[in-house]
Amino acid sequence: MIVLKSAREIENMKAAGELLASVHKELRKLIKPGVTTWEIDQFVEDYLKKHGATPQQKGYRNYQYATCASINDEVCHGFPRKEALNDGDIVTIDMVVNLNGALADSAWSYGVGNVSDQSQKLLEVTKEALYRGIAASVPGNRVGDIGHAIQSYVEGEGFSVVREFIGHGIGSVIHEKPDIPHYGLPGKGPRLKEGMVFTIEPMVNIGEWKTKMDSNGWTARTVDGKLSAQYEHTIAITKDGPVILTEQD
Repeated sequence: MIVLKSAREIENMKAAGELLASVHKELRKLIKPGVTTWEIDQFVEDYLKKHGATPQQKGYRNYQYATCASINDEVCHGFPRKEALNDGDIVTIDMVVNLNGALADSAWSYGVGNVSDQSQKLLEVTKEALYRGIAASVPGNRVGDIGHAIQSYVEGEGFSVVREFIGHGIGSVIHEKPDIPHYGLPGKGPRLKEGMVFTIEPMVNIGEWKTKMDSNGWTARTVDGKLSAQYEHTIAITKDGPVILTEQD
């Protein structure tokens, strides 16, 4: 069942989203060669605590960290660790913020130091794919229109879209309906309605779209060892179109 949110609920989620966006703004300054994702995770948890919020995924299905920190060929759900980031790495920091019971979810990929031209293109295409998916999220469209907008653009740029991990509805819990695949056919799937709140979070690979799971049961990585990137926003569907609740600009 898809739960439509009231204007008040959306405003509360927007407050959580604004706090989450402020964390990513701080991470822009923090992420550089020599920093560890363990330090990033501790920073995020402390920052949220100072602002009266908590990291919602900590404790979710026994997950132990405030963030997911995925490096290079890790597609998603990488564990924070104490090894330093290197010049040229890509790191994706994903988090869910709980502010007074309202949730917001956003992931962002960062180039560490000086990245290659190919890595930079991957980052740019993945971010653009997110915003193309958001542009398709208007009342009356269908979920398939979002996935088609993302997939057709990404594949046209020579990259691939991960299938195994998708966007999702969000509200008082992390995962709700509808499911939001980042691939698909236009005109297919549930119709978008005012009051829907969900994430769009394309994961884009340089090589094959398929993933494999690490032995920790959480971390997914590319099957061919090539780089992956991800950008994610939480959005609300309004009568005037999509509103980004986690916008950083």
